[in-house]
Amino acid sequence: MEPLEPTLASLVDSLSDLACRAVVEYGPIVDSVLHDQSRDVHRIERTLDGLLDFCFDPEALLLYKKLCRHYFDIDPAATASYVRAYREMWDSDPRDDRAVADEIG
Repeated sequence: MEPLEPTLASLVDSLSDLACRAVVEYGPIVDSVLHDQSRDVHRIERTLDGLLDFCFDPEALLLYKKLCRHYFDIDPAATASYVRAYREMWDSDPRDDRAVADEIG
């Protein structure tokens, strides 16, 4: 049986590569939404949904935060849900909804 460490290292490398590809793909979409000041809720939420899976990566998280800040002006309650989703999935420091809203706004 193969040692577990090389297998885990390979998995981590694969995830890192996938996150890099996600940043390359989602970066222009986020930039376009921000540049156009888009209020297309479906486009914004679809992008946030896709990015959430990669928020373990600092660059993907940065895109996610930028889009959340933009979305907050459109729908604060929905944005708070996306911040909570991030916290539940990736953050070990759960906060209440008011702290989430303060952080975004």
